[in-house]
Amino acid sequence: MVYTRTIIISTQGFCDIVDITDQIQKIVKESKIKEGICSIFVLGSTAGITTMEYEDGLIRDLKEFFQKTIPQDRSYYHDKTWKEANGFSHLRASLVGPSITVSINQTELNLGTWQQIVLLNFDNRSRERKISVTLIGD
Repeated sequence: MVYTRTIIISTQGFCDIVDITDQIQKIVKESKIKEGICSIFVLGSTAGITTMEYEDGLIRDLKEFFQKTIPQDRSYYHDKTWKEANGFSHLRASLVGPSITVSINQTELNLGTWQQIVLLNFDNRSRERKISVTLIGD
């Protein structure tokens, strides 16, 4: 069985990190798939999907990591091409990636105790992010 849904998440810019675990788990429950996989894919080249322990300290650490590794206050070649000043957001999104796959066990996402699924909006403005959720299983 294949079950697909799309969710839209409102985000702020500049490394906004949003916990989407509950929305994804709700889709898994609705699907009635007991065993399988769940693919979570964000549409767009300035956002990413990953897992993390969603707590204030780690959120701050992750934002600081991205600012130190790929600073937003420098010029990138992409900025010269499109004049949008968001080259940093494309690089950060490329580093994280647009999707993850999580196994489903007994109609539950197979996540660790402190592991949440998060959407990261790296763009330099707020965005409505469209996320495709595809489940495959029995």
